[in-house]
Amino acid sequence: MEIQWVTVEPGKVFIGSDNRSVLFGGIGPRHEIKTNYSFEISFFPVNYEIAELALQNEDCFVASESEWSLAMDKKLISGENEVEELSDRIRGSYWSKYCDGRPFIEENWLMKVSRTWSNGTPSITSIPKGEGCKYLRLVKRTKVWNYDSSAPKLPESSDKSNLLFEELLISLIIGIIPSFIWAYFNASTGYISEGWLNLVFGGLFIGVFTVIFWRPRTKSWRVGNNCNKMKII
Repeated sequence: MEIQWVTVEPGKVFIGSDNRSVLFGGIGPRHEIKTNYSFEISFFPVNYEIAELALQNEDCFVASESEWSLAMDKKLISGENEVEELSDRIRGSYWSKYCDGRPFIEENWLMKVSRTWSNGTPSITSIPKGEGCKYLRLVKRTKVWNYDSSAPKLPESSDKSNLLFEELLISLIIGIIPSFIWAYFNASTGYISEGWLNLVFGGLFIGVFTVIFWRPRTKSWRVGNNCNKMKII
């Protein structure tokens, strides 16, 4: 089987999710990728056995999620009903990722980034560590292509103090205050003074439980036009 290659010119694309709810969210943060090099990518996912032979060439690699996303944004690639594996390896977020098109491989990674095609439409999926995949998306990069340590990069981690404050505020507004209001109008006399600790913990539980369905959108990041650094939108 001959691999059909298409050329992808340099460009920008956003990947990641700004929704961190359990049911509707995805891997975050949402961030922009700026790919300054052109490359060729396989039009269709490539069967693993064929891909192994192609990968013996020094200019052939498994595509990164960033390269895949740029090609998909330009409507240059397709699929049918395959699950295709990309080269990124993640643990749970994109923090500390270089945003220049290269693969992102976290230490102690747990999942292989993948895409699942269904009737020509792809969805974001992942493959657990240790499991195989029948298809790969391949790219061909020029021999002069290399990594640049000064490339734009996301911070090492999120602002945990802001996230903690946000969680406490949500629990207070959605859980704790309504619990005390309910007790004031419905509980027996003296219940608030005697059972206030139960009301607080109950409110905290309700607030934390809501993360399954909803959380405020997180901030997105873009590549600065002049400084080549990641900036909050």
